[in-house]
Amino acid sequence: MKIFITGASGFIGSAVAEAFARNGHEVWGLVRTAAKARALAEREIEPIVGSMDDSSLFLERAGLCDVLVHCAAEYSARTMELDKRVIDELTTTATRAQAPRLFLYTSGVWIYGNRGEERVTEASPIQPPRIAAIRAEHERLVLAADRGALRTMVIRPGCVYGGSGSLTSYWFESAMKQGAALVVGDGANRWAMVHREDLAELYLRAAESSHRAEIFNAVDRSRFTQLECARAASHAAGAGGKVTHMSEVESQAAYRAMAECLAFDQHVDASKAVRMLGWQPRHGGFVDGVARYFTAWKASQGR
Repeated sequence: MKIFITGASGFIGSAVAEAFARNGHEVWGLVRTAAKARALAEREIEPIVGSMDDSSLFLERAGLCDVLVHCAAEYSARTMELDKRVIDELTTTATRAQAPRLFLYTSGVWIYGNRGEERVTEASPIQPPRIAAIRAEHERLVLAADRGALRTMVIRPGCVYGGSGSLTSYWFESAMKQGAALVVGDGANRWAMVHREDLAELYLRAAESSHRAEIFNAVDRSRFTQLECARAASHAAGAGGKVTHMSEVESQAAYRAMAECLAFDQHVDASKAVRMLGWQPRHGGFVDGVARYFTAWKASQGR
């Protein structure tokens, strides 16, 4: 298949692009710089240099692709504005092709809100926090675009780890710089998590399936608390398992609107992806592989 991916050099998008390329698909990836384009080319992915702001740079190529994957997120005041623009432009382009097309949209499990010990599935009602409220509307737009030759699906990843680390990098960074890993609150809450390579495999399986208008959670089976993860990261970084607890006020100052989500306690179930796509996460959880995740994060920092 021919695949187009936004955010192809990003934390999630790069893993997704490489998974498609490894499995014999022709992949075009949208990146912002020539340096990132070279990195994609080295991985047998055809780069398109541009941004979500200027669709004239990528829509023609996207219109020729069988699968369009939206992984990009520009972290600015215009994040959701650009997200909606890309959804509208890519689904419109795919519809105009009048040929079988699939649009895969990246959302996230924070859309479920703080659920405690409740087991949450794709059938559970969502309770999005303020930061994810517009994301919920964008999911609805994506699923509503599923008609005729255009199929659409939504992927809801958990907190993604591995490689350069994403949110888990804060534990390594604080352990190395401050001698203790930072924990939001008491750390008794559990994050729903997934390794980036397992997540990429789910995108691949969704694209190779015949399903349509579906939502898939993407989380592994680990149930480590945030405190257990932070202590493991602290040990791996040479800080002896020491952690520092951030108060609500401190976390809001450091993480702004995201602070609420970092305190979420979630038990998200991904058995639908296992049942319908044959997806099986191969990584047991952040704590189990923390030594190699630290090594990968440290290498990504040039240390």
